[in-house]
Amino acid sequence: MKMSRVEEALKAANETRALRIGNGILEEVAELFKEQFPGKKAVVVADETTYRIAGKRVEEELKQANIETLPSFIFTDSDLYAEYSYIDQLVDSLKQHAAIPVAVGSGTINDLTKLSSHLTGRRYMCVATAASMDGYTAFGASITADGAKQTFSCPAPQAVLADTSIISKAPGPMTASGYADLFAKVTAGADWILADALGVEVIDKKAWSIVQDGLHDALSSPKEAAEGEETAISQLIEGLMLGGFAMQWSKSSRPASGAEHQFSHLWNMEHHLNNGEHISHGFQVSIGMLAITAFYEQVLQTSFEQLDVDACCAAWPEPEIADKTALDMFVGTDFPNIGLQETKAKYVNREQLKVQLLQLKENWPKIKERLSGQLIPYSEVKQRLQLVGAPTEPEEIGITRKRLRETFIRAQFIRRRFTVLDLAVRTGYMEDWLEGLFSKGKIWEITD
Repeated sequence: MKMSRVEEALKAANETRALRIGNGILEEVAELFKEQFPGKKAVVVADETTYRIAGKRVEEELKQANIETLPSFIFTDSDLYAEYSYIDQLVDSLKQHAAIPVAVGSGTINDLTKLSSHLTGRRYMCVATAASMDGYTAFGASITADGAKQTFSCPAPQAVLADTSIISKAPGPMTASGYADLFAKVTAGADWILADALGVEVIDKKAWSIVQDGLHDALSSPKEAAEGEETAISQLIEGLMLGGFAMQWSKSSRPASGAEHQFSHLWNMEHHLNNGEHISHGFQVSIGMLAITAFYEQVLQTSFEQLDVDACCAAWPEPEIADKTALDMFVGTDFPNIGLQETKAKYVNREQLKVQLLQLKENWPKIKERLSGQLIPYSEVKQRLQLVGAPTEPEEIGITRKRLRETFIRAQFIRRRFTVLDLAVRTGYMEDWLEGLFSKGKIWEITD
């Protein structure tokens, strides 16, 4: 009998041993806990909302199965987000006992529990309450520390249970957020195709297959996902879980994250709020992914067969100049050295640049064909995001068009990962392509 995509992905995952997705399966939580953590005590970790939605029921199921269950740890901060002070709170509590945490929630609760469990020397289990992001099964936790969004190395949950009857009732913006995060795998894949084609980072075929093989099917029903339709929600949560498995396999976020995520990370680092409130990761990525999709359409209209490689190399800055530019980029921020650190890591000399650009020039028809097959047209991306309820204009998340334009430039400096933004810098096309998006009559015309 042929294995399902989830079963195949679980074989590749080296941290998560069990994933159950289904309607009405919360009653299986105790059985799954006993299977994965025989003889262990349990402690539910939740916030006030997720405890009410599912945490109390999880606690009752565990107790009824004669699993010794400690009083739940419930975060009560109304503005809870993945920030290190909350790690300190949970770690202090977990140090008092050896119970296995059962995280009941979505992105924030999962990441806080993931890192706290690791810091206290134990594994954990997760009960998903929304299809809001791909971090459930991802290696590492994305936490804001010292003013910067950072990914801390820590294992994914040992077991995950996703009851679609609960997930389908999650607030619409959470489902829309997860849909946008899953859609980001399209542009992330395009960035990996570029990195592979230029000899920067070879595509890992296993990780690629886990994420990309069923991606277009999982994204096919945005309206139904917004309405909480069972099949669409099941496809969405499965796609998000598979993204995490690919990251487990590769020990990297490369399979699921590209330039669109750099936009989100930068805005987090800049402490961006919209009307005083934090913006969900997925909503930031929605705008980032749409922006990168539009940017790629500029790329695909470019005739790299005519690229003047020698001129590009002559204009390429020497290391000292590149370092100064990177340092100047973030003067006055609370992350002044990140540009220097990350761009030094991916800097190439003029000889190496020439090799990359010649590969681009000589193989552009084939590269263009691969990119065209990967990407979805901007107009269709925008329509699908609107149907699911995700933002499609930067102003919807409090980002001006001028700031969006600046983000294309600044985001390239904050991660060493090679993306389409690096292609723009190395070919000298950054300003031309931005003009194609922000000049008079274009999609994000800047009028002031």
